[in-house]
Amino acid sequence: MKVLVAVKRVVDYNVKVRVQADHKAVELANVKMSINPFCEIAVEEAVRLKEKGIATEIVVVSIGSKGCQETLRTALGLGADRAVQIETEDGVDSLAVAKLLAEVAKTESPDLIILGKQAIDSDNNQTGQMLAALLDMPQATFASEVVVENGEAQVTREIDGGLQTLAVSLPAVVTTDLRLNEPRFIKLPNIMKAKKKPLDVKTPEELGVSVASNVKVISVTPPAERQGGIKVGSVAELVEKLKNEAKVIA
Repeated sequence: MKVLVAVKRVVDYNVKVRVQADHKAVELANVKMSINPFCEIAVEEAVRLKEKGIATEIVVVSIGSKGCQETLRTALGLGADRAVQIETEDGVDSLAVAKLLAEVAKTESPDLIILGKQAIDSDNNQTGQMLAALLDMPQATFASEVVVENGEAQVTREIDGGLQTLAVSLPAVVTTDLRLNEPRFIKLPNIMKAKKKPLDVKTPEELGVSVASNVKVISVTPPAERQGGIKVGSVAELVEKLKNEAKVIA
């Protein structure tokens, strides 16, 4: 069984994000970049399927500038077998990403496609759903457990009311939630091995996909500064402030 995993290069989650002076984007110069945490969970899940003898090959794909090759090497160090980079400018919108992944999927013919449910930079939570629609495949989003057997995947997903278990026939698209697994640390020998694993570079033109964006960023602004808290002397004073100052109760 072949598993295709999409990964994205994002600002490391430990970095405090700064907005550019022109408010058009966040500052990326001299900023530590890493694999998107949800994508790392997707790679880990694919590797665990291979360790169980269910998956036979793991292909990772990333879309962006040359810098995303570092992200692909990280995925290869985690246990993926080979990688594909679609070389574009960074910041391609979700629909274009889904179209590019769909073309890669048509070439690779995977039995299972795993993506992170969202990227921590854009937080769109769109690509997996769009990809499933473009490929006309069943989908299971926000997975907290995946069991693959007898030509189907049983996916437990988190919903507002608790947990829901779906059975989707393969091939299918699954997006990962945080509770699905805890990614492993990459050992030094695996980092060295990852440098020798195959990494192919393709272009959108080769895949016949236009990456012209239908989305325009109007402005990016940092969150408002939080004000310091105060102490109140009684419950009555707390209620009064919540009612008249914060206006969160009637």
